[in-house]
Amino acid sequence: MKLITDLRSDTVTKPTPAMLEAMFAAKVGDDVYGEDPTINELEAKAAAMFGKEAGIFCPSGTMTNQIAIKALTEPLTEVICDRTAHIYQYEGGGISFNSLASVALVDGVRGKMTPEQVESYIRPLNNIHFPETRLVALENTCNKGGGSYYNLAEIAAISEVCKRHNLPLHLDGARVFNALAASGDSALDYGKYFDSISICLSKGLGAPVGSLLLGSKELIQKALRIRKVLGGGWRQAGYLAAACIYALDNHVERLQEDHVKAKVLSDVLENSNYVDSVLPVETNIVIFKLNQRYTDAAFVKALANEGIIAASFGPQMVRFVTHIDVTDEMLEHTVEVLKSLNEQVVAV
Repeated sequence: MKLITDLRSDTVTKPTPAMLEAMFAAKVGDDVYGEDPTINELEAKAAAMFGKEAGIFCPSGTMTNQIAIKALTEPLTEVICDRTAHIYQYEGGGISFNSLASVALVDGVRGKMTPEQVESYIRPLNNIHFPETRLVALENTCNKGGGSYYNLAEIAAISEVCKRHNLPLHLDGARVFNALAASGDSALDYGKYFDSISICLSKGLGAPVGSLLLGSKELIQKALRIRKVLGGGWRQAGYLAAACIYALDNHVERLQEDHVKAKVLSDVLENSNYVDSVLPVETNIVIFKLNQRYTDAAFVKALANEGIIAASFGPQMVRFVTHIDVTDEMLEHTVEVLKSLNEQVVAV
């Protein structure tokens, strides 16, 4: 049987046997009534980790991001974010659809904005020609930046700009635990700088479903109403919350293993004759540009023929994402295949 290695995303992970056991043992109730004890435990646990008052469990990071934006903006206002941010690129135009808000797109470096850039995009007050700046949003880690991340000092500097202008700061922390693992910063310190924090548990932490929005009690009460309107009310979803609790308790420290595997792949790619460039690898994402030896479609097909599933990420661009289901055997096989492609006939 051919070994199959799925490097498309860290969303493809399956629950471990121990996680499944925790799920089946969960105590559940109707969460719309606030009666699911496992969901309540998860929300309180995650909020405490980041020093926030409360949390709300949702099916996806897109929902938690969109709820936060809806709660913190009004129609005719504007959100400042990087041009490559997930909330702009990959959430279906949700900012305009859900919140009737505009977006100010900053040309950051690998997904990261500077405090000076953020300040320069803040609109002048009381000018009816412009939307009113209402929210700043950071992504950490930055998906299209190749898993780049803000450290705490960089976050603090942007937070200071937001405070001077009385603007809330939102974190799209879909892979925030990867950022924390790489930087050594603490989750508790993050809560000091962000008004709302979205964390995803179905990526690097390996839960099958689930994201959380964290913030003040007032924000989360408002979020409950928005989630209901969006159709996101849970019933006996404690089975899913149990997987998330298990992930928080058991899968955070091991994220460094994914980072090491990503660096191994990056090193091989940097020495391959079909690669033009590789974005610096800081966490578990590897984004690289192919030269003319392969098109991105032909390269992905060549990998698929060897049991390696990858994704095109733009013209001549390919992304690998390492995760809990990528074993040492899979890594070794992928390295062998990548090296072998140096010798193959050019694909067109």
